[in-house]
Amino acid sequence: MSNLFDLTGQVAIITGSSRGIGKAIAERMAEHGAKVVISSRKAGPCDEVAEEINARHGEGRAIAHPANISSKEELQSLVDAAMAAFGKVTCVVCNAASNPYYGPMAGISDDQFTKILANNVIANHWLIQMVAPQMIERKDGSIIIVSSIGGLRGSPIIGAYNVSKAADFQLARNLATEFGVHNVRVNCIAPGLVRTDFARALWENPDTLKRATATTPLRRIGEPDEIAGAAVYLASPASTFMTGQALVVDGGATVV
Repeated sequence: MSNLFDLTGQVAIITGSSRGIGKAIAERMAEHGAKVVISSRKAGPCDEVAEEINARHGEGRAIAHPANISSKEELQSLVDAAMAAFGKVTCVVCNAASNPYYGPMAGISDDQFTKILANNVIANHWLIQMVAPQMIERKDGSIIIVSSIGGLRGSPIIGAYNVSKAADFQLARNLATEFGVHNVRVNCIAPGLVRTDFARALWENPDTLKRATATTPLRRIGEPDEIAGAAVYLASPASTFMTGQALVVDGGATVV
């Protein structure tokens, strides 16, 4: 059974992996044998995570390469660095995202809405198109988009973000349809509320947190490491017959 989740020989790029869910995914993938490429906007935090992983699992298990997902050139540089270091990319985790606005959609500026769609949807499309050709040539690859249960429901405060996450579900379905004949799989993870800096505005206030968890079956929010296992599964041999799907990890929030 352990071979089902063995990532030995795999190389994964994880965006937004200097903290939160992305960091947890990188740590767990490395633990299961993968080589990982740590990336976020700032070099320092990326270097720290890569150093921690190398100290734990051996030198060369992780490299760091900063990239701003809003820059197509920087994303291409990220892919080039991964290929130069490891010779291939077998998995990409599109985890980095933006949400510069909280409030009703009537109040969002055009620039804010454009940034959300560009970083949460178009940047994923860019990165996937950069890694897909060598996956298609090798007839093997797993593409993972970290979406959100926000893409399944409405919200009075994060509506634009939810629109972008719903688009990610469809991006995965479309690309799964295109890439499936080449044995390249595309799936989403849809976390519920997780204790990250990114979601701090939704859980830091005790009253907001109480409302968010009052009807959730597990009566709590998630921790970053509780999302990482889903990514390991989607990258591993255990999930080779799964594509175009959204794996919901939300403590039961969407069943009530």
